Amino acid sequence: MHTNTDTKTLQYDIRPSFQAVGEISSSFTKLAHTLIDNNIHIIDGFIGVNWEFVINKIKKEFEDYDIIPHFVAIDDALLSEEIINNLVMPYLGGDDPLFGKKSLLPLSSFFDTKKIEQFREALRESTEYIIFYGVGAALLDSTNTLMYVDLPKSTLIQRMRAGQAWNLGCSNSKDPKQIYKRYYFIDWEALNDHKRSILPRIEIMADQQSDETLPWILGRDLRQTLHQMSINYFRVKPTFESGVWGGQWMKEHLTGIDQNAKNYAWSFEMIVPENGLTLKSNDQVLEISFDQLMFSESKNVLGLAQPRFGVEFPIRFNFLDTFDGGNLSIQCHPSPQYAKSEFGENFTQDETYYIVDRKGDAQVYLGFQEDIDQEKFRSALEQSFETGESIAIEQYIQMFESKKHQLYLIPHGTVHSSGIDNLVLEISATPYNFTFKMYDWVRPDLDGKPRPLNIKRAFDNLNFKRKGEVVNETLIVKPITLKIDDQAEKVHLPTHEDHFYDVVRYDFDREIRIETNNQCHILMLVEGEAIELTTANGMKQVFHYVETFAIPAAVGWYLLRNLGTQQAKVIQSFVKDSKCNQF
Repeated sequence: MHTNTDTKTLQYDIRPSFQAVGEISSSFTKLAHTLIDNNIHIIDGFIGVNWEFVINKIKKEFEDYDIIPHFVAIDDALLSEEIINNLVMPYLGGDDPLFGKKSLLPLSSFFDTKKIEQFREALRESTEYIIFYGVGAALLDSTNTLMYVDLPKSTLIQRMRAGQAWNLGCSNSKDPKQIYKRYYFIDWEALNDHKRSILPRIEIMADQQSDETLPWILGRDLRQTLHQMSINYFRVKPTFESGVWGGQWMKEHLTGIDQNAKNYAWSFEMIVPENGLTLKSNDQVLEISFDQLMFSESKNVLGLAQPRFGVEFPIRFNFLDTFDGGNLSIQCHPSPQYAKSEFGENFTQDETYYIVDRKGDAQVYLGFQEDIDQEKFRSALEQSFETGESIAIEQYIQMFESKKHQLYLIPHGTVHSSGIDNLVLEISATPYNFTFKMYDWVRPDLDGKPRPLNIKRAFDNLNFKRKGEVVNETLIVKPITLKIDDQAEKVHLPTHEDHFYDVVRYDFDREIRIETNNQCHILMLVEGEAIELTTANGMKQVFHYVETFAIPAAVGWYLLRNLGTQQAKVIQSFVKDSKCNQF
């Protein structure tokens, strides 16, 4: 038998898709016909959409029907950029380069109420075929059906970095990190709430990540497809990012990944705020935002956990790749109270590190040395930041040799980092932006600028009781193995009391049946070649090594069959029953 890493390249689908109910079309002729037949006068959409491309294509098709529509951009009703900047300023965290606070501003607050009313009157009384389009166009009409043009957030970020997309109501280019900060804390909050409110009356859903085609699906087919996902399975489209400490494992092993990147630091396997879901129909594909599944089917997806988390998906899977790369920064994450009061997050960034692969003398940094002196540690960090001189961090932080399939617990306030030559599966609560870096090995970011440190925020949250032998006893998991039958075991990797999620691994030669117990399960094959999923509803799907997928709570039970020649190991995470009603 061979191990996965003996093979240079592994089978890994970077564009997973789910079979759509109904047809996905890219025909602008059919699109215009559907708009006319349904008397649609509103085309709303997400920020970053290339509206010139969309409207010019639709306009041409309308003219072929001998209809000359009058298109009006809803942008004309936006408040001035100065007013909008003043409106959002309280949520931007002042001079903080990374952190703001989630805004409660509705999308309507970005618009001039008098102009909106004028547009509403024009929509009601116009004798010509008038179409209002743009971000927020549905604010003009709260009852009739409409078209929505979605844009994957990964595509939006690419356009932003290329100087082709900006913040809502802004036309001038800024530092990409500042644009992203405002996306996360303000724009996406308003746009997601708006999308959720109009989703039931969307007649046409389109995907505008290409300036050559515009795939679209009827709203009723979209909603039925989302329902099918909610009673079977889903796998989001992963995205990959380079980083200053990034490694080479994913480049060397995952099929289809762009080889031109210098490295890959992260693979976002399942992060709700940014990942998309790809639907397929014959040779057509369409991507929608993951949150649409949650807006439509959160009860089916989350089951017992839905009352606590609502439409927020609670658990995140992502890779940290440091193979032949660098150490992550020395860091910690905020307490729940701090995350709520400072950033407006409903829960915090409690993490774990699961070691999928490693080599050499790879290390994990975790917890303080027994003799840690808080003041000396802070003074050393601040002096290093001011002078640019490195420090012997191991004088303060413990190092443990990483072990394949070991789980390391990182509840909030725990100082930690991954060393070089690890492939870490980070199993975590969903928030992913709130990393307080204290020491970053005195290196610049990929853009050549210093990486921001957050020493003060870190010291507001660090738990100095997690030191010495306490770390080994409470943060390095001791597996509990339960034999299921002659070919399968259930390995419990118990998490910390502060973690609202648990982690289990199933090791099996042939197959195993798993009950959801009304919880959503997030899974990954962490050893083996491939497994076949069969849901209680009879749907089948094959998943390969290191592919992440989820089984909604409503599925009830499912089978996993080992398709490889070696034992399969499948990691699984889910919300603890005891944490479902804690707010």
